[in-house]
Amino acid sequence: MMEGTSPTAFLNMPAMILVFVGTFAATMAACGMDAMKKIPAFYKIAFAGAEHHLAAKVHELVGFAERARKDGLLALESDLDQIEDAFTKKGMQLVVDGTDPDLVREILEVEVDAMAARHKEGAELFKTAGGFAPTMGIIGTVMGLVHVLHNLSHPETLGPSISGAFIATLIGVGTANVVYYPVAYRLKGLSAAEADARAMVLEGILAIQAGDNPRIVTEKLLSFVPPEARETAREAASGPNLRAVDGGEQAAAA
Repeated sequence: MMEGTSPTAFLNMPAMILVFVGTFAATMAACGMDAMKKIPAFYKIAFAGAEHHLAAKVHELVGFAERARKDGLLALESDLDQIEDAFTKKGMQLVVDGTDPDLVREILEVEVDAMAARHKEGAELFKTAGGFAPTMGIIGTVMGLVHVLHNLSHPETLGPSISGAFIATLIGVGTANVVYYPVAYRLKGLSAAEADARAMVLEGILAIQAGDNPRIVTEKLLSFVPPEARETAREAASGPNLRAVDGGEQAAAA
């Protein structure tokens, strides 16, 4: 627009239909209709992905460690209904049921792997679309140039026809790099963040089951928290109950 080009020059309907419909059809052929039906949900996740409040999770797990240290693992059964996160609740239920620690780790790791596989479907869908879109743009450009060569006897139409031909490539490359690939990498990043959060929960649950000191549990969990947020997480985890537990252990040792 700054150089005098009208935005309407980029609104080439044949090119848009070819690129968008062609990309949709090719992606559906590659990924299947079931995956295509989930596109709105994937967009919603990409733009409003849930944040993982690691400090709050550290506080919750350390609280369970304090309770288990004082009253035993069976005392945690009354707290299970208050756990909102399904993964944490499942792990704590296994602990309360007396499941072998190796089996607890195996079950929860399978849960994380299954989650990653489900999330990969969304990222792969948009990566596939990002691969097809530029190709569809090139196909549109070639078809446009063929049209130009068929109308060489009309020089006055060559400029708009050539411009329209290259619009297809612009739309294909533009949508791939501005829409499809960014969404794919966003979904991939959200999945990795959730996997890291679940890995922290897994280590916390196993530490609780092993009967580790709540302060040791805190230090283990803080290794999963970014350095700039560790102090806040440490303060959140260090409540009156934790100090009481440490004080009682020191008094008993004395």
